Amino acid sequence: MKFDLHIHSKYSYDSFSDPLEIVKAAKRKGVDVISITDHDNMNAYKNFTNKSEIIIIPGMEVKTNLGDIIGLFLNTELKSRNFFEVIDEIREQDGVIVLPHPYRRKCNPEEIVGYVDLVEVINSRSNDMENTYAEKLCGMSNKKPITGSDAHACFEIGSAITEMNEYSNDLDK
Repeated sequence: MKFDLHIHSKYSYDSFSDPLEIVKAAKRKGVDVISITDHDNMNAYKNFTNKSEIIIIPGMEVKTNLGDIIGLFLNTELKSRNFFEVIDEIREQDGVIVLPHPYRRKCNPEEIVGYVDLVEVINSRSNDMENTYAEKLCGMSNKKPITGSDAHACFEIGSAITEMNEYSNDLDK
């Protein structure tokens, strides 16, 4: 199964893709599982029913005081922007915590990697050096790797995918 777990829709300030068009593009590109991880909101999920053509994992990307964090398998929007409170909110929802593009922003990923479940080691919008450092961070911290397109337009969907034999809501296992 092919996963793209870092996609933005028109509900992010820097994207314009309609959530239903995202699903169509993912299906067309052979992506089986997606997560729309809009910046600081989960408005995209108001567009979906249980009859989607692909698996959709509810998620959200949050800009915290210590760097960006993605929560997957969320039931409600994350309210805080404090790193440690966001971690607690995700855990309270039995969510999975992803450290996306750890070397893109001015933060210290070495200090926060211990609090996450997965590290995004390939982000199609990051440069080779940033992705190489992310892969090293993941290995040194014994975290599970994940990739993400970080798509802000439908044509970017699937540009970085994670392949797994089966779908599970325990991605961090």
